[in-house]
Amino acid sequence: MTHRVSCALARKQCVFMTQTIAFVGGGNMATSLVSGLIHAGWSGQQITVIDRNADKREQLAGQYGVNVAEAAQGDALDVDALVLAVKPQVMGDTVRALRAELDDRRPLILSVAAGITLSALRGWLGEDFAYVRTMPNTPSLLGVGATGLFADDRTTADQRQLADAIMKTAGITTWVEREALIDAVIATSGSGPAYFFAFMEAMHKGAIELGLSEDSARQLVLQTALGAARMAVESGDDPATLRAKVTSRGGTTAEALKHFSEGNLDGLVAGAMQAATRRADEMAQQLSQ
Repeated sequence: MTHRVSCALARKQCVFMTQTIAFVGGGNMATSLVSGLIHAGWSGQQITVIDRNADKREQLAGQYGVNVAEAAQGDALDVDALVLAVKPQVMGDTVRALRAELDDRRPLILSVAAGITLSALRGWLGEDFAYVRTMPNTPSLLGVGATGLFADDRTTADQRQLADAIMKTAGITTWVEREALIDAVIATSGSGPAYFFAFMEAMHKGAIELGLSEDSARQLVLQTALGAARMAVESGDDPATLRAKVTSRGGTTAEALKHFSEGNLDGLVAGAMQAATRRADEMAQQLSQ
């Protein structure tokens, strides 16, 4: 079976038709990417998942038909792209153990771990690899995620396309020009789902205080959030235009938005994102040691 990832050059045969990928770690993010790859048409024989958990290996092999391995060694590492999908806290030990096993292999190294810098990866694994650092978010588990990517100078155009094709199976992708901007991605889309969840939580409480039942409040808030997001994605209008379209002068919406403005909603959100960015930098320094 072939997959439906389009090539940048229409006349050129798609380089991904024979590419192979190994995931080091078979947790939620790796599983979501494996699922996305299979649904996009990739063959399970192109994919290997390396995980110590036998139940996890059995589940992935049975559900998706992928190759599985208990240890990152031998043929399991003979791939075009190696996706590092273990928890940030164990990334250092995991990557250092890979150094000898990779020997003279030079796959693209793709990290999906928050807070792990490319300088840390180079220190653990070596300079002679092409690295791409990514920051997906939790909606990637449903195939509606948002991922920021940064590639180092060793990464070729074909490797960038491969990295993009892998991450696009979990949602949309956007490339940043400087690695430092990954922290901005973390503050925007990485942590962003929690911002919306917190807002929905506040609306739910407010609706109950106004007299709605818990069930009615939940249904109305969630469907409103879904509808607003779909309008923002599908209408082609920017959020400011959409807001203006649903705000009548002197009406209820205008009164509610005035209350937000008086509470400095813009400043509160910007401050929260700046705090997230600072914390991302602090965590990166701690995890890189």
